[in-house]
Amino acid sequence: MSASSNGPFYLGIDLGGTNVKAGVVTHDGESLSKVSVPTEADRGPDTGVRNMIRAGNDALKEAGLTIDEVLGVGLATPGTMDIPAGMLVNPPNLPGWDNFPVRQRVADGIKKQTVLQNDANAAAYGEFWTGAAKEAKSLVFWTLGTGIGCGIIIGDLIVEGAHSHGAECGHIIIAMDNGRRCDTGQYGTLEAYAGGKSLVRRCEEELVNGRKSLLTEWMREGQELTPLLMSKAAEQGDELSEELVMDVARCMGVGTTTLMHTIDPDMVLLGGAMTFGGSETELGRRFLQRIKDELKVRAFPVPYAKTKVDFATLGGDAGYIGAAGCARLKFGPKS
Repeated sequence: MSASSNGPFYLGIDLGGTNVKAGVVTHDGESLSKVSVPTEADRGPDTGVRNMIRAGNDALKEAGLTIDEVLGVGLATPGTMDIPAGMLVNPPNLPGWDNFPVRQRVADGIKKQTVLQNDANAAAYGEFWTGAAKEAKSLVFWTLGTGIGCGIIIGDLIVEGAHSHGAECGHIIIAMDNGRRCDTGQYGTLEAYAGGKSLVRRCEEELVNGRKSLLTEWMREGQELTPLLMSKAAEQGDELSEELVMDVARCMGVGTTTLMHTIDPDMVLLGGAMTFGGSETELGRRFLQRIKDELKVRAFPVPYAKTKVDFATLGGDAGYIGAAGCARLKFGPKS
């Protein structure tokens, strides 16, 4: 691609546990380039930083720009973090990256002022700026995957919180007594019931207890039990898989009700790898409808009627686009 649009331009870098995505985005939200390189997270933060810089430089080259032609860099990473200090504190997806000054290391390597943001917050801002929520004034954005992430946008304010832990809504409590344990060690959280890892564990428990399922035969054939395999089974009428997928939707309805009563947003969006095909599949459409059904019986009537609940549209691009948007907020023209 070439930079046919007028600037200013911003570089977004989205650090994931497996891949680094990067792209150049215009002031109006047009993406001029997109690249992906392996993170190699297990080789430590120095290798990870080199790969982030490589991804950024490749994105600049694809857009036909130099680093001097962008106003700033937005860097999205998994938490936990200290956003003002630019530090990764104890990121579960990046073992060995504890207390690492990731923002400064990237800024020094790419030679440009850089702003750090939580990856779920950045993805939320991407959808808010140029995705499915671009007409909204406020947004709750769920990312459904291995765990449950969330970002909240009100106006142009990204809710970071006083300690960089704002919008960690995958860890709101939905079961007070005898709650399931999630990987953070908490009990009764939304993630403990609706995250991808938890969904697989719940399915394994049911199979051990003798539930009949297509999954048993498929696993004997060597297929790994994953949310994707469960989605395939549900689409073929497997009762257990259907039941568990719809229970994830029920739990998401409970969590969403809590945030609707807290934030009263214009819109709620669902993104990430575990939306069961989204609006493109019958299962995905039923999943969304089950969430709405739960909202109908739990939420106040006015927020239920007026809050739009839908799937996100930017997919895996939301992170780097939102990161670029955070650079725009930080370093762009203020008028």
